[in-house]
Amino acid sequence: MVASLSGAQIRQAFLDFYAAKGHKILPSASLVPEDPTVLLTIAGMLPFKPIFLGQRDAEVPRATTSQKCIRTNDIENVGKTARHHTYFEMLGNFSFGDYFKEQAIAWAWELSTEVYKLPPDRIVPSVFEEDDEAFAIWRDKIGIPEHRIQRMGADDNFWASGPTGPCGPCSELYYDFHPEKGDDKIDLEDDARFIEYYNLVFMEYNQDSEGNLTPLQNKNIDTGMGLERMAQILQGAPNNYETDLIFPIIETAAKIADIKYKKSKAKTKTSLKVVGDHVRSVVQMIADGITASNVGRGYVLRRLIRRVVRHGQLIGIDGAFITQVAETAIASLEVAYPEVRDREKIIKTELEREEAQFLKTLNRGEKLLGEMMAKKPKQISGKEAFDLYDTYGFPLELTQEIAAEQGLTVDEDGFTKAMKEQQDRGRSAHKTIDLTVQSALEQLAATVHPTDFLGYTDFSAKAKVVALLVKGETVESAKAGTEVQIALDQTPFYAESGGQIGDRGYLNGKDVVVRIEDVQKESNIFIHYGRIERGTLKKGDKLTAQIDLACRRQVQAHHTATHLLQAALKNIVDESIGQAGSLVAFDRLRFDFNYNQAVSPEQIQEIETQINTWIAEAHATETEVMPITEAKAKGAVAMFGEKYGSEVRVMDVPGVSMELCGGTHVKNTSEIGLFKIVAEVGVASGVRRIEAIAGPAVLDYLNVRDAVVRDLSDRFKAKPEELPERITTLQTDLKTAQKQLDALKAQLALVKSEQLLDQAKPAGEVKVLVSQLEGVDSESLKTAAERLLQKLGEGAVVLGSVPAEGKVSLVAAFSPKVIEQGLQAGKFVGAIAKQCGGGGGGRPNLAQAGGRDPSKLADALADAQNQLLAQLQ
Repeated sequence: MVASLSGAQIRQAFLDFYAAKGHKILPSASLVPEDPTVLLTIAGMLPFKPIFLGQRDAEVPRATTSQKCIRTNDIENVGKTARHHTYFEMLGNFSFGDYFKEQAIAWAWELSTEVYKLPPDRIVPSVFEEDDEAFAIWRDKIGIPEHRIQRMGADDNFWASGPTGPCGPCSELYYDFHPEKGDDKIDLEDDARFIEYYNLVFMEYNQDSEGNLTPLQNKNIDTGMGLERMAQILQGAPNNYETDLIFPIIETAAKIADIKYKKSKAKTKTSLKVVGDHVRSVVQMIADGITASNVGRGYVLRRLIRRVVRHGQLIGIDGAFITQVAETAIASLEVAYPEVRDREKIIKTELEREEAQFLKTLNRGEKLLGEMMAKKPKQISGKEAFDLYDTYGFPLELTQEIAAEQGLTVDEDGFTKAMKEQQDRGRSAHKTIDLTVQSALEQLAATVHPTDFLGYTDFSAKAKVVALLVKGETVESAKAGTEVQIALDQTPFYAESGGQIGDRGYLNGKDVVVRIEDVQKESNIFIHYGRIERGTLKKGDKLTAQIDLACRRQVQAHHTATHLLQAALKNIVDESIGQAGSLVAFDRLRFDFNYNQAVSPEQIQEIETQINTWIAEAHATETEVMPITEAKAKGAVAMFGEKYGSEVRVMDVPGVSMELCGGTHVKNTSEIGLFKIVAEVGVASGVRRIEAIAGPAVLDYLNVRDAVVRDLSDRFKAKPEELPERITTLQTDLKTAQKQLDALKAQLALVKSEQLLDQAKPAGEVKVLVSQLEGVDSESLKTAAERLLQKLGEGAVVLGSVPAEGKVSLVAAFSPKVIEQGLQAGKFVGAIAKQCGGGGGGRPNLAQAGGRDPSKLADALADAQNQLLAQLQ
């Protein structure tokens, strides 16, 4: 009998099992990966990619994790199959050059049969068809009968990181739901009978560009067990969704919709499953600092939120509901991921805002579909249906249903084609983790030791050139005038990280001088970007590395001020505020934070006062390296999404601020001098940005402002304190004069227009008047058209004007009899405007439009008159 365990118990049992086998339990990495080639963390091994590539040494020989992952390449299968998800947890055990194949298989078997109590006769292992070693281990060490060990081809059982690089065979463990069918014809592709629950990757080869395999010096183990799949097995559920990991969310959604999951039809169950899956994804993404947008990760988040809302509507939920299901997800996830509860307010605020915005978007989508059908097409095209689906969240079924009410069909094949094109684009971005995407800089990690950073205490140091690159390619030497990238064995230069930019300075040798403009970090190797100003630089040269002290002092002032700013925001605005990004430069600082409304001017003033008070109080700062658990216990603030090692550097302003930070800082807050906020703006949904300056930069800022004030005082002959009142008076006078001018323009337009009445041409029971008024703005043109129509009684008036160079204004005013004959002012004037390189529209009786080509206005008006006369006579 299998063990009956909750999802949380399954997770903990896995971690505890491998911890007892000498593995270090590591926390899940953020969904925002360090790897720039991958949009989201899509596999349990991704955080260890630099170790597998040899770019970074492993801190421990064995590790085990429960890694949160998100994949959206098969999003359309979510809810329709038993096992597809966007969010899932991958339980993994990893060996970095320690144990290998025999031990990994033995422990996988022990975990499966002794901890999870899976009956041995229900486990079917597969091996790569050429991996006789793994086959023998399963047969001879574990005791699996030969006929039950399935040899599979490379597509199924050989893992490769990319076209070149680390690779190796796999052994997968399958659970048999129907052992009564016997062993005669085992088909692991039969999803109804078998489920793969554990994958063991034996990373033992390196593959070159010609496909040749050579054994790795250090062989690695990379495994993955799907938590949701194991929950399905141990809880006896018919699918992953009906486990305690997801089903409580489904039940919450069903309760809101006032339906019963078990009694629902298949389509309703699918929608409930989509809600259950996607809500877990969006909660974890927002908790990791991702905000909804139209690009990158933000687009993935927005799309998932909109699918939740759309499927909520499909099951009969009318109105907002997403925060209710999110609360159920948070309650389930907080056991393993306490940050989701810590950031509950931010998560729910982001979800509320996106939901409200999308409900409005859905209404616009309904309106757009109505406009499509108003054109009386034979069919709604596949592209139009897909645009409604992708942009406005309209499912194909809803578009078909509404279209059918109007006697229209939808091009389903065209929709499917557009959908497939998007899925192909998604799969190309998510299909694999390519460990081989490396630049020459990244490849240095294989031959160059990590740089020894001395810059916390030393500002000048002797150093040796261990690598020299020009345009990304390694070279032995470079001459004066060449842009170079230099790796040193040790350096006082800070490399850009944690928002702080790299140091500037010089490298000086006996006959060579290199000016350094930037320093970046690649796999713990500090790359100095600069230009050789004199002499020839060679690999192996010994130099003196000297940072620019003035720049360092400025960046230190800005960095410590950034910490004070976060502390002040938490004290004055909202304790739950968390950092969403930062820039610490020589001349300014920028701090992004999660908050759903503008910080008021009064709060800005209070923040400035608080920070300058802390500066004046001359607090001594303290830095200390300690275990991350100790740092968090002391209350040190960590940035969400930032990856930290087992030991961290803590920067403490006692009684004011304590943060995990590897940057450089002042020794006393008095060194900052002054602090001034120069801007507070919104940069994304739910994200605000404060830009500020500190130290000498404040003096530069004030000097510029003082010069401007002096100039204005001279111009207005007023004292500085009198300027606001003087400017207000001038603005009032200007508005009054503008109103008078507009009134005169309108009167002039009316006078000019009255002279046009004699040009009106009869057309049946109405009159048509089309003409051009010179130098009349759009508002006056509209007034003139309305007056002329009033004078004509029943008729159609179209007027055009060129109010400014490169600008055309058009207006159409139609009486009821004209509209009765099938003409609408909005559609008519919009079509005429296109002839002038523009467009527009409005109501059936009155509409305005514009264009950019005045040379076409006369012909366009002539065409308008001909059309009106032809259609109305």
